[in-house]
Order: sequence, then C-alpha cells, then structure tokens
Amino acid sequence: MMSPLGSVTLFHLGPVPVSQAVVTTWAIMALLTLGAIIVSRLLRQAPTRSQALFELIVDTVDSEIRNTMQVDPGPYRAFIGTIFLFIFVANWSTLIPGVAPPTARLETDAALALLVFLAVIWFGIRSGGVGGYLATFATPNVLMIPLNLVESVTRAFSMFVRLFGNVMSGVFVIGIVLTLAGLLVPIPLMALDLLTGAVQAYIFAVLAMVFISSALPTTQPKQKRTAP
Repeated sequence: MMSPLGSVTLFHLGPVPVSQAVVTTWAIMALLTLGAIIVSRLLRQAPTRSQALFELIVDTVDSEIRNTMQVDPGPYRAFIGTIFLFIFVANWSTLIPGVAPPTARLETDAALALLVFLAVIWFGIRSGGVGGYLATFATPNVLMIPLNLVESVTRAFSMFVRLFGNVMSGVFVIGIVLTLAGLLVPIPLMALDLLTGAVQAYIFAVLAMVFISSALPTTQPKQKRTAP
C-alpha cells in the first residue's frame, strides 16, 4: 500500500511533476465553477425545485455566518461557501473508483489553511484598515500581542493538520480493511467516512468564520441574533 504521505505523479509539465491530487483538485474547481455558471444562468423569478435547493444552501451559509460572526454575510458568503463546497466535494470524491480525495494530502490542506490565513488578513484590513486590523492583536490588552501573533500562525497550522488527519485516516483505514476483508465489509466504514467528510467540511468553514471574525475591529457593526 502506498504511504499516505506519498503522492502519485501522473505526468510532468516540463520539470514540474503533476500529481493525482493536483489533477483531482483542478477537476473539482472546474466542476464547481462550471456548475456555478450554469446555475446562475438558469435562475428564474419563480424558482424550480433545483433552484430552491441551491437557494436553501445559500440561505444556510448566510445563517451560519450571521450566527457565528454576527455580521452581514454579504462580504463573506463567497469565500466561506466556496471553502465549504470544495472540501465537501473533495472529501466525497472518494466515491469515484480509483480517486483519492485531495484533502487526504498535506499540500492540499496546507493550501486551504493558507487561504484562510490570508483571508483573515484581507477581511481584517478591509473592515478596519491596517491600523484597525493590527489593533486586534492588542485584545484584550497590549501584553497579549506576542501570544496573539503566535496564535494567528498556529491556528492555521492546526486547521490543516486536523483536516489532513481526519480525511487521511479514513482513507487509510478503509484501504487496510479492503485489503484484508474484501469488498463488502468496508461499506459501513465508507458510509462513516462520507459522514466524517461532510462534518470536516462544516468544521473547517466554521473555524474560518471564527478566525475571520476575530480579525474584525471591535467597532465592526454586529447583527443582533434573531430568535429561532
């Protein structure tokens, strides 16, 4: 069995090796982009069942942003929604025979964590300017500046380690059971792995919201929670 830390090189672009994880990642991005274009062009005033489903997904993302960040979801919807959908589809790509989820590779999860790290800086500066963003490191007092600086890096590291560990372990365990027990026994484990993949996508998106919210200035207008 191939090491879970290894990668399968499919071809080379000049001196650059292109792994299976990279090809799968680009295929998922192309699929999501094409799907978004098609859905946006099929929008109707009177929604169809499929449009109602997509609107429900958008409303759910907006609701999570409001409840977690206490801000208007508009500026954050695209990033949070895309992060969640990509990880969800990537984790479930294991349903395709011969395809390993790209989120079971360190480089993919590190790239996702880096995107969140950069998004925290971007949204923090966008909301309060450079001064407002830097002021968040002095919360609750200036003595916390060194710890807050370290935390901004370590939490991004913890995100990719958590995602990699959970997804890779599921693929690794199913591979072992499949090798030892045949085709039918791993089916319950595969169902559990799919559920874990969906939960990991949700957790990653929620953590991204929490970290972005922590970078917003305290003067950022918050939305009041509505009673359920």
